Amino acid sequence: MGNRVTREDFEWVYTEQPHTQRRKEILAKYPEIKTLMGPDPHLKWIVSGMVFTQLLACYLVKDLSCKWIFFWAYAFGGCINHSLTLAIHDISHNVAFGNKQAKWNRWFAVFANLPIGVPYSASFKKYHIDHHRYLGGDSLDVDIPTDFEGWFFCTPLRKLLWLFLQPLFYSLRPLYVNPKAITRMEILNALVQFSVDLIIYYLWGPKPVIYLIAGTILCLGFHPISGHFIAEHYMFLKGYETYSYYGPLNWLTFNVGYHMEHHDFPSIPGCRLPMVKKIAAEYYDNLPHHQSWTRVLWDFVFDDTLGPYSRVKRLCKLAKES
Repeated sequence: MGNRVTREDFEWVYTEQPHTQRRKEILAKYPEIKTLMGPDPHLKWIVSGMVFTQLLACYLVKDLSCKWIFFWAYAFGGCINHSLTLAIHDISHNVAFGNKQAKWNRWFAVFANLPIGVPYSASFKKYHIDHHRYLGGDSLDVDIPTDFEGWFFCTPLRKLLWLFLQPLFYSLRPLYVNPKAITRMEILNALVQFSVDLIIYYLWGPKPVIYLIAGTILCLGFHPISGHFIAEHYMFLKGYETYSYYGPLNWLTFNVGYHMEHHDFPSIPGCRLPMVKKIAAEYYDNLPHHQSWTRVLWDFVFDDTLGPYSRVKRLCKLAKES
């Protein structure tokens, strides 16, 4: 089973998250960065192409054997589905149609959700706002693992299992850590999603539905792209709670690797985050960053000092109370 990791609790800090102050400093020095904010005119077309590619794949896999269903789900369809979850991440910041068209963004996220197979977009939006507003906030940021996860998944084999089970923990953790009332948009998201699943099942049988859902589960679990879940906020170096990655997988993930830049400027779409780094280079070039998401996964599993407890936590007041 390997040795237990040495960390036995989260890294508690008593300071505000660093992104707010850095954003103020950068905007004061480089006000032109404000021009990068606003919708990405290409996002809706890229996402639409991905959705229709997956619908075509549903037709193509309808007669394949189960082993090939799972092969293509992991090697192809799941990659698209994972990418779509990151498109939904961008859309949740209203960068598909702009802040003045919030409903268009919400419904477009529901459309982007269709190949994922299970309703996701509305719930993600509801909790992702808190992740930015209360980064590391105890009982507020549901991106932080629970104490049970930190305590139990503490050996290489258990951490490997935890990576496989990431989709399960990400979907169930909010219900335990910070339960919120189900919204009308979540109900509509579920109705649309399951209706489309039934239509696909009626047209082509169960295999395309299995292909979609299996791809989502497999590629949000132990997969090279999933390295971003660990790379973004797990504390590889003491004192740093957010990390960027500038490698080629950003091409498949809407530049989610530019995560330091994203938390500094969440209203800037992923396609323009490299420009933020270029303009304000002195703020980012000397910060620690990751070279490989695959290496991140390897280190997370086999480095005894890393585990689900390797996160910065802080006490945050609700915005309405501040």
